[in-house]
Amino acid sequence: EGQGWYNSASMPVHGGDVALLPSKTCFVHPSRFLLFFSLQTFEKLLIANRGEIACRVIKTCKKMGIKTVAIHSDVDANAVHVKMADEAVCVGPAPTSKSYLNMDAIMEVIKKTRAQAVHPGYGFLSENREFARRLASEGITFIGPDTHAIQAMGDKIESKLLAKNAKVNTIPGFDGVVKDADEAVRIAREIGYPVMIKASAGGGGKGMRIAWDDEETREGFRFSSQEAASSFGDDRLLIEKFIDNPRHIEIQVLADKHGNALWLNERECSIQRRNQKVVEEAPSTFLDPETRRAMGEQAVALAKAVKYSSAGTVEFLVDSSKNFYFLEMNTRLQVEHPVTECITGLDLVQEMIRVAKGYPLRHKQADIPINGWAVECRVYAEDPYKSFGLPSIGKLSQYQEPLQVPSVRVDSGVQQGSDISIFYDPMISKLITYGCNRAEALKRMEEALDNYVIRGVAHNISLLREVIIHPRFIQGEISTKFLPEVYPDGFKGKCFWLKWEKHEISLKNSSSVCFFFRIPIAKSKRSSWELSVRLGDGIYPVAVSKDGSSFSVEVDGMKLNVTSEWNLASPLLSVTIDGTQRTIQRISRSAAGDTSIQFLGTVYKLQILTKVAAELSKYMPEKAAEDTSSALRSPMPGAVVAVSVKPGDTVSEGQEICVIEAMKMQNSMTAAKTGKVKAVHCKAGDTVGEGDLLVELE
Repeated sequence: EGQGWYNSASMPVHGGDVALLPSKTCFVHPSRFLLFFSLQTFEKLLIANRGEIACRVIKTCKKMGIKTVAIHSDVDANAVHVKMADEAVCVGPAPTSKSYLNMDAIMEVIKKTRAQAVHPGYGFLSENREFARRLASEGITFIGPDTHAIQAMGDKIESKLLAKNAKVNTIPGFDGVVKDADEAVRIAREIGYPVMIKASAGGGGKGMRIAWDDEETREGFRFSSQEAASSFGDDRLLIEKFIDNPRHIEIQVLADKHGNALWLNERECSIQRRNQKVVEEAPSTFLDPETRRAMGEQAVALAKAVKYSSAGTVEFLVDSSKNFYFLEMNTRLQVEHPVTECITGLDLVQEMIRVAKGYPLRHKQADIPINGWAVECRVYAEDPYKSFGLPSIGKLSQYQEPLQVPSVRVDSGVQQGSDISIFYDPMISKLITYGCNRAEALKRMEEALDNYVIRGVAHNISLLREVIIHPRFIQGEISTKFLPEVYPDGFKGKCFWLKWEKHEISLKNSSSVCFFFRIPIAKSKRSSWELSVRLGDGIYPVAVSKDGSSFSVEVDGMKLNVTSEWNLASPLLSVTIDGTQRTIQRISRSAAGDTSIQFLGTVYKLQILTKVAAELSKYMPEKAAEDTSSALRSPMPGAVVAVSVKPGDTVSEGQEICVIEAMKMQNSMTAAKTGKVKAVHCKAGDTVGEGDLLVELE
């Protein structure tokens, strides 16, 4: 059963087994066409999740001959995972508590569809012991570990104690539950600042705060407990010593019900914002074979200590001396699992399903390879210029994945026309590239990001591209503080290294001029033009001459030869500038010369005018900028959790005005100056959009 030839959908293989690439493209092992054999597992499986991870699971189920059932909220009725599944059932309205966390509704769907197993994906109910227990009581297989392991490892307090007993290195801290803010301050003082306050049942960066003093501890306790209750239904917190400037490196483990356990190498996950990973790679540039083996053996020891069976991840903090400390164990499939699949050739979803059915592992530790290098970028609907990424919502008016780039995998749950809503995580996709070495994987990632077309929402491609080409990242000199250290004043877009600045400006101007001539206002027999390009605070005279299909562009004394393939139907423009190929994305162009292009990941707004028009534009009055210090506007779409002021109150600069929750993260909005509150335009429970006026000061 389940036999079939899969060459164009297979990854690099290992041990005679094909690890299927769960995406719209593939890595094909050189000169091999291999037969995929699937042992009898389940006839029908329900995916208790949404988005890209639901699509990911469905693809492997299809390869294994398993029918699938999708669940969805009412706003997800037309989602991609719903269309991909063999059956789909609505489980409630948009709020997660009434749909994807609604155990009663999901159990009813399982009975109705006669599903034999449930894959929980990640997040939602994936680490909920009660859900796994209810499934077991109904004779339904949970694709994951048993309830004991979920309880033991899902509770950060209990998992830390178990780790100590299993001889796993642990971080110093308080092993009990913190009762209130006063106790939090007392414990933090005893441990010594800085400390990490985090949800006992948490994960994914939610319910976590770093505190450097008593005031931040009290504030962190309040926000962390609220986020924990909202995201996990459990507001218990723990406090431990914060390891300053560490790396975040995790070990993928795989164990069966017969006492066998493997470690599948590491993933480097240090590039983070708000304790959430942004860029991951496998393997890590930092680990030597001895440290890798020690971390792997401790991870397996912990898995065996709790009789773990399934795929799981043991996360460690690693200091500059390669000392490593247990952070937590995630008893589920990780978001970043594709990079491990790329370098080992294993399909982790397939392995989870086999283990859940009771089959033993097919590999020994000595069989697990590190073949090549893989990098993953999490593409979010976020504005990276606001705190490295505040959520953006809207409809994907244009969407084109870079599947034409070699060795690219895109795990997504969206398509053109999909809505990015306020109710769920703003991830658009996971973009993965693979190469025989790190340099090749990163070069392919650059190309993939340049060719990724996303319109209708803000996205973080500019940040991702800048990270992967930064000298520190290329050299492997990274830590969890990478973003705030490299961009202490926040991310501003494309950064010029000083010696390249003039060259890069010339390239941008040449690219923008190419776009200008790509859509001419009228046909002309002219072969030379004098233009003026406004870019940022600079105005650059540009001389252009046309010779056949190429242009000679002179910018600030630098001459460049530009050629291009003109395709008016494509949002992508491939340009060769002095022999260097670049991909430019057209965003917009108005008759007034206002032009937007995406170049090297960053969107630039330019004004391209003829020399005469540029002279006349000097006489146009400029619109006065709004006094933003007196008007507090929402920087993102979200829900108002609390409002701390009323008209007539006097507030100080930096004082909290209100709290906005977006995608389960709470954000404190503060006053930009000292003054008196003139008007309050929101109340707790209101839904607000980006730019909505919240509070006015006199």
